[in-house]
Amino acid sequence: MKTLILLIFIFTFSFYPAQSQNIVTPEKIENPIQKKYSGKIIFLDHTISPENLKEQDILSSATLREDGSLGIHAFFDNSLVNYLHQLGPSLTVDQLLKNGNYQFSFYVDGRMIYKENLNTGAGTAENKKLKTSFRIPLISSSNEDSWGRYLWMRFYLLHDGIDALSSGNHILKIEIRPYLKTTTLQTGEIIAEGEIKMNVPEKNIPERLTAIQPIQPNSGWEVSKEKIDNKIIKNLNKKIAEERFKNITGIAVIKNGKLLLEEYFNHSGRDSLQDTRSVGKSFASALMGIAIKEKYIKSEYQNLKDFYNIQQFKNYSPKKDSVTIKSLLTMSSGFDGNDDDNESPGDEENMYPTENWVKFALDIPMTNNIIGKVWNYFTAGVVITGDILDKSVPKGLENYADKKLFQPLGIINYQWQFTPQHKPSLAGGLRMKMLDFAKFGQLYKNNGLWNGKRVLDKTWIQKSFTNYFAGHPDFEGYGYLFWRKVYKVANQNFEAYQSSGNGGNKIIVFTHIPIVIVITATAYNKPYGHSQADKIVEQYLLPALK
Repeated sequence: MKTLILLIFIFTFSFYPAQSQNIVTPEKIENPIQKKYSGKIIFLDHTISPENLKEQDILSSATLREDGSLGIHAFFDNSLVNYLHQLGPSLTVDQLLKNGNYQFSFYVDGRMIYKENLNTGAGTAENKKLKTSFRIPLISSSNEDSWGRYLWMRFYLLHDGIDALSSGNHILKIEIRPYLKTTTLQTGEIIAEGEIKMNVPEKNIPERLTAIQPIQPNSGWEVSKEKIDNKIIKNLNKKIAEERFKNITGIAVIKNGKLLLEEYFNHSGRDSLQDTRSVGKSFASALMGIAIKEKYIKSEYQNLKDFYNIQQFKNYSPKKDSVTIKSLLTMSSGFDGNDDDNESPGDEENMYPTENWVKFALDIPMTNNIIGKVWNYFTAGVVITGDILDKSVPKGLENYADKKLFQPLGIINYQWQFTPQHKPSLAGGLRMKMLDFAKFGQLYKNNGLWNGKRVLDKTWIQKSFTNYFAGHPDFEGYGYLFWRKVYKVANQNFEAYQSSGNGGNKIIVFTHIPIVIVITATAYNKPYGHSQADKIVEQYLLPALK
């Protein structure tokens, strides 16, 4: 009998890695509420510490208001690092922290809407080692700074949570697991879960806000007489009015060179100068093409050493001499600059406070990457491109851009962002009217012609609309400061090259259909900015044009 009991004991515990010894000592669980709700997520509508938490603070239902407050407390029976240790028992504490965090799963009415492996940088190392609970806001009326709010935005606005939580009553459920990603992704069992009844009020939107806006006279465009699906556009306008698409300021559609749709939102109008951020980078590409056409610059294969004494700058190497204009245009110059990496020496946020952006850029060290082969988003490289233009064209870049690009397109009212040396910054921030941005897109659609006159060489546009990074895991392609994007509608793919800027700003030039779309928006630094613009194109604008 004793032998049988011993065998059962050994058999049972051999299948429970959760019983493995802790790698760190977590805090003691002494709070009565935490003991009661261990393994649970509770919902609250105000900020309160666990020691002051009472039963009456816990919500079983709530009304979803985007200007309100909703947060969670999650209670566990161990700390995150110890859960991760169960998944990777051979790893050190630092390795666990570097490779793991919490996984969140969001369900609405029993259907999984979104799952995210939280970035390993979210949360402090000390809390992950010691704490057995955490509180985060999901929605905050005071705009509390927390990764929880951005997690909610990604669920709600980036991954269709807003559509799942349509007007009416719903059950919102959240599950939390530990995850560890080394050579493979491992996910543990649920360590906390909870649900809440959500009431989503229906917004009363006036008809005038959903009606298709008629194109007013004097647009500078011939107005198209082609059909557009009014019902789809009215539904789109309703979503914008309900703020289910946020911070949209304008939408324009050009079909066969004629203005088919022109709409403005959120106090914007035809004369508003739209701040489209990095959309302006594509203008650098156009101006470089014009300067090469007029032989002020020999070709995009010229090297930095043709324009600068590179040895005068920090971190000199012969490789830096060999950086080509083309590699700057394709974000593959080999500089140690990556705007998507806060630790990168060449991150644009390190550039803006300096007194000389060009010097900052040329001081950046080189990597071991082969020039022209490895893509990294590198704003400082576009600053160099602008400076090369400024010193190469007659009377400088500002005059040249006006004379050779803006005047031929009839663009009169615009504003540059300037460098500390008061030179136009091609890194972004060029402001102009939405319909003038549309002219820029249509110029490319016209293969460089505007009103019958040649502004850009057709071959330059072909080079600009070539994908130099086929098969890249993070995006669909990149040309000469234009992004390649394939929009999908039903079973059809629609390839486009586009200018793209922070906030969801787009000039979209389709390659195989006679369409140019402009979207302007102010969702700056919001995780949903680009995704909602993509959704507007795929789910509304392209279907409305069929």
